Amino acid sequence: MVAGELPERPLASHPNYVTPLGLERLQARVRELHEKHEQLSSQSAEDSEAKQKLREVERDQRYFNAQLERAIVVDTRGQPREEVHFGAEVKIIDEENRTHRFSIVGDDEADVAAGKISWASPLAKAMMGSRVGDTVVWRRPAGDAQVEIAEITYPEGVTEKS
Repeated sequence: MVAGELPERPLASHPNYVTPLGLERLQARVRELHEKHEQLSSQSAEDSEAKQKLREVERDQRYFNAQLERAIVVDTRGQPREEVHFGAEVKIIDEENRTHRFSIVGDDEADVAAGKISWASPLAKAMMGSRVGDTVVWRRPAGDAQVEIAEITYPEGVTEKS
């Protein structure tokens, strides 16, 4: 790598599934980066800081354009309501009887602090296909944990409760 060159943002090898909202956010991010590129292009000739920011924007443009091209929108209306699949919001009960809610979303939508986990994460993979009342094993670096599926909800509001 040449000095001043930035490493590329890695693209996952698995499919880029997204929710309809996730697709909208990807499209907005691509537009935002295009506008930022236009602004920085005029400044970069005489400003080294703008030149560096321009390189960062170009790297991010390559990443988000690729993610947008790879995006596969998942229509959750066709998902079986009684099972956990992409797009589900799942309420789980952990081994200490605490409840947690997670929405299963695409990689770029994931935000654990907001309760959104990637469909490719270990927890989401453990829950896929499970039903209310099932106990699944969440394989974690800190050790395996068992969690019970307490509730499954999809965005349209259809719910399966125990």
